[in-house]
Amino acid sequence: MSMEYFAGISDALRLTFVQVMILATLSIGIFFIGMYINLKKWGMGSTGYGQEPSGSILAFPKMLAYQMSEHAHVHNQSVLETFFLDILFQRRILTRSPLRWFMHFTIFVGWMTLFALSIAMFFVEMIHMIGEKAGYAHSLPEFMNPEIFRELLSVPNDIFSYILLTGIIIAIYRRLFLAEVREATIAYDSVLLIGLTIITISGFVADGIRTGRFWGFDLPFEYAPPAALFHVVISLLFCIAYIPFSKYIHILAIPLTLLANKGGE
Repeated sequence: MSMEYFAGISDALRLTFVQVMILATLSIGIFFIGMYINLKKWGMGSTGYGQEPSGSILAFPKMLAYQMSEHAHVHNQSVLETFFLDILFQRRILTRSPLRWFMHFTIFVGWMTLFALSIAMFFVEMIHMIGEKAGYAHSLPEFMNPEIFRELLSVPNDIFSYILLTGIIIAIYRRLFLAEVREATIAYDSVLLIGLTIITISGFVADGIRTGRFWGFDLPFEYAPPAALFHVVISLLFCIAYIPFSKYIHILAIPLTLLANKGGE
C-alpha cells in the first residue's frame, strides 16, 4: 500500500509514488530558485565602507562567515550560545511575551520535527523501493519496511502534530481576540496562518481516515488516499516551494541575522 498511498480522487486523477516524488523535486527546485533570488538580493549591499555594492550570490555567505568570526561591536556571545538559546529556544521572544513565545516555540518545534520525520519516511520509502528493484529489499532491517516504519513514527507524529496544533490555536486566538494583534494583522499574515491551519488539519483528517480514529469523522477508508494526496501536495507547495517568496522566509532570515549579530537585537 505504501507506494500507492497517494492515489487520488479517481483513476483519471491517480498519482503514483514516483509522480509524487517528482512533485517533491519540483517543489525543492522552486525553493532553491527562490533562495538564489534572496541571496542575490541580500548580497547587493556594500561589503565595506566606500566599496561598490556586490551582485555576487557569494557576497552574503562570505559576509555572514566574516561576521560570525569577528568580535561583535556590542554582543560577543559564542555561536553555540546564539544557536541554542536565541535560535532554538527563542529567549528574546520569551523576555517580551511568554504567550507569544509559547506560540512561536510550539509552531517551530512541531513544524520542524514533523518535517524531519517526513524526510526520514521519504528516505525509507526510497531505499525500500530501490531495494525491491535491485533485489536486496529482503536483506534490509525489518524497521526499514515502509509500513513498519510508518507505524514506528505514528506516536511521535501524533505528539508533534498536537504541539503544532496548539501553537496554531494560540495564533488564531491572538488574532481574533487581542485587539493590538488583530489591528496589526494584515492579509499576508492571515494567508500564512490559514495555509498552515489547512495543512495541519488535513494531515489529522488523512491519518484519521487511514487509522479509523475520530479525526477521520467516520469517513470510509477509500477516502484516505485522496485525503493524503491533498495533504502532501499542499504541504509541498506551501511549506517548501512558497517559503522563499513569503513572510515565512523569516524562518531562515532571522536565524542568519542572529548569527551575524551574535544574538543582538
